[in-house]
Amino acid sequence: MDRLPHTGVSTTSPSDLSPSRAPLTTVAVVGLGTMGTGIAEILARAGREVIGVDINESACRRAVTALEVATARAVHRERISERERAGILDRFRVSTDLRAAADAELVIEVVPEDYDTKHEVFAALDTVVSPSAIFATGTNALSVTRLAAESAHPERVLGLHFFNPAPAMKLVEIVSSVLTAPAAIEAVTALARDLGKEPVALGDRPGFVADGLLFGYLNQAAAMYEAKYAAREDIDAAMRLGCGLPMGPLALLDLIGVDTARTVLEAMYAASGDRLHAPAPILGQLSEAGLTGRKAGRGFYTYEAPGSATAVPDAATAEVRHSTEGARPVRAVGVAGSGTMASGIAEVFAKAGLEVVLAGRTLEKAERAKARIGKSLERSVSKGRMTSRAREQALERITAADALDAFAEVDLAVEAVAEDLVVKQELFKVLDKVCKPGAVLATTTSSLPVVACARATSRPQDVVGLHFFNPAPAMKLVEVVRTVLTADDVRATAHAVCAAVGKHPVDCGDRAGFIVNALLFPYLNNAVKMVQEHYATPDAIDAAMKLGGGYPMGPFELLDVVGLDVSLAIERVLHREFREPGLAPAPLLEHLVAAGCLGRKTGRGFREYAKA
Repeated sequence: MDRLPHTGVSTTSPSDLSPSRAPLTTVAVVGLGTMGTGIAEILARAGREVIGVDINESACRRAVTALEVATARAVHRERISERERAGILDRFRVSTDLRAAADAELVIEVVPEDYDTKHEVFAALDTVVSPSAIFATGTNALSVTRLAAESAHPERVLGLHFFNPAPAMKLVEIVSSVLTAPAAIEAVTALARDLGKEPVALGDRPGFVADGLLFGYLNQAAAMYEAKYAAREDIDAAMRLGCGLPMGPLALLDLIGVDTARTVLEAMYAASGDRLHAPAPILGQLSEAGLTGRKAGRGFYTYEAPGSATAVPDAATAEVRHSTEGARPVRAVGVAGSGTMASGIAEVFAKAGLEVVLAGRTLEKAERAKARIGKSLERSVSKGRMTSRAREQALERITAADALDAFAEVDLAVEAVAEDLVVKQELFKVLDKVCKPGAVLATTTSSLPVVACARATSRPQDVVGLHFFNPAPAMKLVEVVRTVLTADDVRATAHAVCAAVGKHPVDCGDRAGFIVNALLFPYLNNAVKMVQEHYATPDAIDAAMKLGGGYPMGPFELLDVVGLDVSLAIERVLHREFREPGLAPAPLLEHLVAAGCLGRKTGRGFREYAKA
């Protein structure tokens, strides 16, 4: 970066940061990349005078063009008038000279994530702007406190972290150091609300809330891919379909920039010492090779061109994916269990035209499960998703039974009983005896070793994991878990069955958590640690992940829905399997479970709920 011009003017008078200060009406944005340009657009649209500063003349021109295009699009969509557009454009001016920011009441710095670069900007600003001007850094990885300490007026320095794309994303993280004046926070918070954003006030730590949780998850996904545990497409599909996320983690890393992610993780690791934050080696390898994601045209995926969002096939794209070649025919299915998951899976198979035997511990339990399916199908009829005749036909395909002997002629037996290895192993011993030769035996476990179930039989090659997600009729994802003993045609059969019932299968190996839970629950655990450390409240964290990350639910909403006891059990399994200290369950979670606060099902978890 070229050195920024200094005026030589010394500014030594104390900052005027009184609570009664006037609203911020003139704002300078230093750094006109994608984020800086987006922030400038928001400010100009909200009636602020905006000074865009960048040492690169072409960046200045691109910023002006981007605003012209964005406002023209808004006029075309009748969101603003031509007169309003002209006003927005008039309020935005650009310069390559930092002295243009002299009249700004707020300066937002959005230059590259490098201490030296940011310090140079702040030092130059100290000699240019009024002592009462507020300095905001857009960093999401570096220490706001360190930047403030190096400023002539540390009390006016804070963090103002917008999310990309800035015009669309509602969240703004407002970060104070121990030196920041409360009046500066109040002024910037009021501005954020006036911009139509949702401000969340936080203390200074790398990643803050949203990126602090997000980048740990992204790092683990990169490590999972690097270990060749699952294909990149399967990792991304699993998190989109299993968790309702707008993008898979590897595609998101390409969008953010692999080099940017590596920088953020380096800062997080330096602060936390948690090995889960140590950047996965593949991030360094891709960065050093210049394969930084969409902006370079290649990262985890290959794109049509630099800057394109369209991925194209490359050497890592499997020529034959999820092959069903050699699959065994499946016409009849047995489902063992009578709970919500068992009845949901039985419904899926019956709606797809397969004959289903639903076996409970008693005939009464099996009949109740079938009645539950009938109610579910009736809801589909009332919503116009199926006809009454189709409902009747689906129910006719389900036979309730009170013993696994009824599975004698099924082609696929699916176990969906309690998540207890001893119980499952005993059930598989029975299936081994009653099911015909060649029948595929499947477990729906979400956390137990599939091979331990397989070894309870005399035909472990016929055993596979079929991890459906709840509610099974609605959720598209199925994790197909192959053990070291699973036969090729059994895996092919699992994929053929998923295709027949309209599910999206993803392949993974037999290790704790498979794909989804192995990535999801450490993220949830880290959210609990943030609350435990009094860094942020559950409400602030939930808002950050929904508004800043596009998550359908915040981590504490999800924990209360899943059940804190269930979450704790899965986290213990992950910790036991991988031996990572960072995966140890948060003590706060253990304390809540010990107190019987398990979430919605008990009326109290991280929040309290009205009794039904």
